[in-house]
Amino acid sequence: MGDVARLAGVSTQTVSRVVNGEPYVTEPKKDAVLAAMRELGYRPNAAARAMKRGDFKTIGVLYRTLRSVGNRKALEGIVDAAAAHGYSTVLIPTTTTRSSYPPGALEQSSIDVAIVIVSSSLGGDVEVPPYLPVPTVVLSSGAPERASSVSIDETSGAREVVAHLLGLGHRTVHHLAGPERSIPARARENAWREALIEAGCPVPEVVRGDWSAESGYEATRALLATQRPTALFAGNDQMALGAYRALFEAGLRIPEDVSVVGCDNIDESVSFPPPLTTLLMDWDLIGRQALQAALGMLDDPTPSTLTIPSTLIVRASTGPAPAP
Repeated sequence: MGDVARLAGVSTQTVSRVVNGEPYVTEPKKDAVLAAMRELGYRPNAAARAMKRGDFKTIGVLYRTLRSVGNRKALEGIVDAAAAHGYSTVLIPTTTTRSSYPPGALEQSSIDVAIVIVSSSLGGDVEVPPYLPVPTVVLSSGAPERASSVSIDETSGAREVVAHLLGLGHRTVHHLAGPERSIPARARENAWREALIEAGCPVPEVVRGDWSAESGYEATRALLATQRPTALFAGNDQMALGAYRALFEAGLRIPEDVSVVGCDNIDESVSFPPPLTTLLMDWDLIGRQALQAALGMLDDPTPSTLTIPSTLIVRASTGPAPAP
């Protein structure tokens, strides 16, 4: 900048004003500065300018895993929305242990705001850094008071699934749940159990997977070894796909013998044989709303809470309960 100022015959302050698009620079001086910049090949250092202003135009996304469909889709929503607002996105992986956080995960990052994708713990607080140097949004209903939260209404969705299946005449609904430490899995499981109790229906023992199709297959095989369900609510669409395979191998038809409902509405769910009834969890929208909340905290740091409803999409995998 000093070289540009000397060549243009102006002060470094004038060069700074031209670089930052500030007013109060005469056209002749502005033209001289721009000509000197071109001649010297000068380009403003964006990082240095950001450090001076405290404005990095960067979103930090803290995550533990991106294996799940929900986490990946939420990240896509964050990245797309950030780009639309002129922000870049940096990924900050957390540790795999439940109680520790990488030292300086946020303090040493050149970011304006942070979005935390909570995945596995039962309390959002343990996945949020103990010190928040920038406005922070947590993708979980379990966010600490110092952070904003954006989440999906897991409870009403699971209740809607149970009501749908009981309305088809099924005596009860079996549940293929996700990992026990998962916040969404526990929320869906609790809502499923409460809905059955309130309806006066038997509450079967839960079988559990790890969100993968293979785990859904193994869990359903174990279930079929001791019981013959007529309705199965899987914690996500991948496990529902595994359940499809196990039911097919057992000679059972969907939905004539067993009705199956998934969760997430992945792109492939409409192509399952038959197309899968599933809960739409709009994770892309969750990511976009989280970005909006994060940017809003730059103007007003007061934490906010937003809960987005899920939607039951009924397809051909659910039908009337088979005759006794």
